[in-house]
Amino acid sequence: MAAMRPLVHPSVDDVTVEGILHALADPVRVAIYAGLAASEKGSSCSAFLQLDNREIPKSTLSQHFRALREAGLIRSERQGVEMRNTTRCAEINSRFPGLLPALMGAYQQQLIDRMKAAKRKGSKAKSG
Repeated sequence: MAAMRPLVHPSVDDVTVEGILHALADPVRVAIYAGLAASEKGSSCSAFLQLDNREIPKSTLSQHFRALREAGLIRSERQGVEMRNTTRCAEINSRFPGLLPALMGAYQQQLIDRMKAAKRKGSKAKSG
């Protein structure tokens, strides 16, 4: 059996604002990160196979988790056949105070705005 490659987790000193913004610029990755941030215990990769009512292939999901890990946003640990993922919010917040709460707050507001717009659009279609 081939040995598993070790997972790369950058030092918090090597994490950059540009890397964080790039990683979170993808809608799937920001949704994954928001889901992990909301989970106190972390989550396995397979918890995100269904995201926003669509299926995400495992290979694509792996690439998204790798991008989040390489940006320093998450820590991944192998537990048997599963990969357990947790955020590095506290570490990132010590380096860039307020950055992640501001980004996640903006993301949550955007979700609320989109739901309101979809509701308005739905009620117009019913009444029209």
